[in-house]
Amino acid sequence: MKKKYTSLGLMSGTSGDGVDASIISSDGAESYQVIKEKFFEYNNLIYREIHNLRNKVYIKSDLKKYEKELRNLERQITLSHSKIIKEMSESFNFDVVGFHGQTIYHNSKEKISKQLGDGKLLSQLTKKDIVYNFRNNDIKNGGEGAPLASIFHQLIVTKKNVYLPVCVLNIGGISNATLVKEPSGSLNFKSRDIGPGNCLIDSWTRNNSKKKFDHDGLLASKGNINEIVFEQANELFSNRLNKKSLSLDINDFDVSFARGLSLEDGAATLTEFTAKIIGESLMDFLFKDNNDILKILVCGGGRKNMTLIKKIKENISKKMSLELIDDYGIDGDFIESQAFAYLAIRRILNKPISFPKTTGCVKPTIGGEIIKFK
Repeated sequence: MKKKYTSLGLMSGTSGDGVDASIISSDGAESYQVIKEKFFEYNNLIYREIHNLRNKVYIKSDLKKYEKELRNLERQITLSHSKIIKEMSESFNFDVVGFHGQTIYHNSKEKISKQLGDGKLLSQLTKKDIVYNFRNNDIKNGGEGAPLASIFHQLIVTKKNVYLPVCVLNIGGISNATLVKEPSGSLNFKSRDIGPGNCLIDSWTRNNSKKKFDHDGLLASKGNINEIVFEQANELFSNRLNKKSLSLDINDFDVSFARGLSLEDGAATLTEFTAKIIGESLMDFLFKDNNDILKILVCGGGRKNMTLIKKIKENISKKMSLELIDDYGIDGDFIESQAFAYLAIRRILNKPISFPKTTGCVKPTIGGEIIKFK
């Protein structure tokens, strides 16, 4: 029997509102069990600073330009994560922590992915072994550094005996999809980022109201789509040179084309635009391999936006079935944090976490830097 490890996965997504924490038990291969999960909200200072700096860091040189601010924010993020680790360890001990950190800049063309989070400091503060910098080795091996959760997506649908092939659609700040053709133990799966997720709608809502996001898609449901703005947005997107990249960043998109619209009309137009890109990208991604009826299981925060989900359904083939992953006994809020707990275990075991058909790397690649507490 393979040895099982317990791991705490910490995931702070592009929404920048807090940290999903998941403790799992796994052999790093074909078994896993969820032990405990909890969401920890960032304080207002960290939340504001994340979005303030995300709005400043648009090009590689900005990482140097705002180095001092980024270093200060990284320390605050690391301290916040240390408190989460200590709280989670009060009820259950774990062998390792998978620390994703807060993405502040990702550029697939430049092969740069920068996450804020000091693994060495976190290990000192918590007296735990830490795995972080999950994306760097993939980039060194020709990959784009994302998406990384694909092999875990395969595992969870295998454990739930979901009929294959199936697609797992994760709608976070950015949307990514994994097509799983065979159960765990096979590498017959592929993935890619397929467009914006919540990022445009969240940004519009934050900048034009006191809300952090469009709860349940209610703002969009009350607004009217501005067809002129919508067409302009589509034209801008169609002219993007890197729209076929395997990975994307929220800075690949902006909401400036919606300027001047009301809060509700802007939300409606951006939701329509987001759904169109997701729908078209899904069709392109899936139909190259499979023309049969295909089930799509949706996870991530965007699955709660009922207006967005409705619009995505309108933009995909009637042969496709769009369902919530929660209906299969899987909590769609914590899949990414579970994934990084799983990837940390795979790093300990020197097992690859990225593959040519997921990130574009030249060979299956081990990912993550291990910081051993001494």
